[in-house]
Amino acid sequence: MEKIKILVVDDHTLMREGIRALLSLHDDIEIVGEASEGKEAVEKARELTPDVVVMDIAMPGMDGLEATRRLRKKNPTVKVLVLTQHDNKEYILSAIKAGADGYVPKRALGSELVSAVRTVHKGGSFLYPSAAAVLIEDYLRQVEEEPYDQLTAREREILQLIAESNTSREIAEKLFISFKTVLGHRTRIMEKLSIHNRTELIKYAMRKGLVSMDS
Repeated sequence: MEKIKILVVDDHTLMREGIRALLSLHDDIEIVGEASEGKEAVEKARELTPDVVVMDIAMPGMDGLEATRRLRKKNPTVKVLVLTQHDNKEYILSAIKAGADGYVPKRALGSELVSAVRTVHKGGSFLYPSAAAVLIEDYLRQVEEEPYDQLTAREREILQLIAESNTSREIAEKLFISFKTVLGHRTRIMEKLSIHNRTELIKYAMRKGLVSMDS
């Protein structure tokens, strides 16, 4: 059986020993080395060519995020599984941006860590349920705050007409409203979307799919 080679990175000796003891119980996993900080992790990874690096984030010297970035740059095939006590949006997003394949808090069960190791080794991604929930909540919050949703039906109609290259006077004629009313709507649209000129309005409408990019 070909074993999954693991490099354990954590600045606490007891934590490294605990992870080693836990993972060594499984026949398909082999601990090939340990490191106590990021720079050492990068060097050990080059020497030992592990399949998966179990990486702490907060460490003295080079932290786990920078080490992850360097590891992925030097060897894109190595998998990095972040194992940390931090479980907030900033750390989760930073880990993902750095190139981590998985995110597991240290309070997780041993069986969950093993599952995460096997998942990332096979090329998958692993997000601990609480971490996934944080990202979903953040996504939903951003969706709810979408500026376009603040526009009234009339404002959306005018935005589309602007994007279709209609002048304010043409819009007034088409909608049977005054020129001044059109200008008032356009001002409110720009305020709600934080846009400051007609060109940016048209670009925004294109991104929203209100008008064809070829129009």
